[in-house]
Amino acid sequence: MEKVLRLYIDDVEVAVDWEDNESVSVLRELVSSKPLTVQMSMYGGFEQVGSLGKSLPRNDSQTTTAAGDIVLYSGNQIVIFYGANSWAYTRLGHITDQDAAGMAALLGNGNVTITISMEG
Repeated sequence: MEKVLRLYIDDVEVAVDWEDNESVSVLRELVSSKPLTVQMSMYGGFEQVGSLGKSLPRNDSQTTTAAGDIVLYSGNQIVIFYGANSWAYTRLGHITDQDAAGMAALLGNGNVTITISMEG
């Protein structure tokens, strides 16, 4: 069975349509042997930001984000949006099973912990 990249916000698994790019490939390698847990912090009233603890390849471009978008910021921080922003990011993926209200419920009520893992 092929292993797939999974994302949990606190203990809630969310469905992600991951990008097909070098950043996501390196992220897969990073979590292939053990899950990565990231302490996230609320920022700006529209996103949660957390340090990955290492840098990933980046291919930043000016992007307007929407609720559910997952991006790489400064090469070493993961950002998950529950609102919108415009900045230079590298896209990592998009959460497909939550609308804007669902994202706000998951992310808009205080800091969260995310876990990224490879699971079969």
